Amino acid sequence: MQELFEPLSAGKLELPNRLVMAPMTRSRAGAGGTVTDLTVEYYRQRAAAGLIISEGTQPSARGQGYLDTPGLHSDAQVAAWRKVTGAVHDEGGRIFAQLMHAGRVGHPVLYPDGGLPLGPSPIASGDRLYTPGGMLDHPVPQEMTAADIARTVEDFAAAARNAVAAGFDGVELHGANGYLIQQFLADGSNTRTDAYGGTVANRIRFAVEAVQAASDAIGPERVALRVSPGGTSSGVSESDTPELYSALIAALAPLDLAHLHVMEELNREMTRRIRAAWPGMLILNPHPTADSFPATPERGAEALRDGVADAIAFGELWLANPDLPARIKAGGPYNEPDRATFYGGDHRGYTDYPFLP
Repeated sequence: MQELFEPLSAGKLELPNRLVMAPMTRSRAGAGGTVTDLTVEYYRQRAAAGLIISEGTQPSARGQGYLDTPGLHSDAQVAAWRKVTGAVHDEGGRIFAQLMHAGRVGHPVLYPDGGLPLGPSPIASGDRLYTPGGMLDHPVPQEMTAADIARTVEDFAAAARNAVAAGFDGVELHGANGYLIQQFLADGSNTRTDAYGGTVANRIRFAVEAVQAASDAIGPERVALRVSPGGTSSGVSESDTPELYSALIAALAPLDLAHLHVMEELNREMTRRIRAAWPGMLILNPHPTADSFPATPERGAEALRDGVADAIAFGELWLANPDLPARIKAGGPYNEPDRATFYGGDHRGYTDYPFLP
């Protein structure tokens, strides 16, 4: 497992190991989308990661996709996050904010004005929103106008500036898992006929503009993107994944970003293609086969040895094992994650997982 503990440069950061904490929605934000003292403790406990990528954080009120998720679009949210980043830095850690606009994966009950969620085209996700009162179908989203697109690109830039003001070391735009950026990329959810739809060159435009805007705002060395080539979360579908991501990588490569984060979707061949084309740091959540969920240290070390990644992102392992580096070095044992407490609730299944004695 020694490969997982080699140091690595990421932008202007020096990472002491290659164990990245993946972004994981925990739905424990307080009123107004502000993180709480429990959130501070949760991230502080996991500061031994080479890099923490925060839970998905909405860049605007309309970007919210789930109950009790945090934002980075108000002064109160920035102030609350500052306690988290301060705690992580006090422990010697590094942390990026993941900026996640959920797009059509939303519902009017989430928004102060009760409006519709936004999407590239008026096509519903087919998924539902959990609420204490029951499940609600995602409605057909409002098709974004040119003005909506420009405003949302600026929302990403503004949230990036807010992240730096909150003490984050950088931001990762969420372009994976069926959320807004992937909704624009995927031809199953983007049927536009303007400059943002149709051809591959048009469908990557929103992603490139959002990344460029964030880079202009805080510097490309502080900006990253997450993708899930071929992923089908929340009803997205791509008919041309190899061509699509080849074009996206070619457009982003000259920007000299902090990293590219790939959520592997049972396609190591696609991962190899991206690795060959991407000149910078590549973080991989390794899932080459159907039996590789959740990712394991063995899979991660194998991917590093194979040269398809520079660092490895783990989700459930970090969730249940706040001292993950020590456990990997010791060969385990590993705490089992409690799925019943993944989303919402109190400290149980959040900050009470035991450390090694």
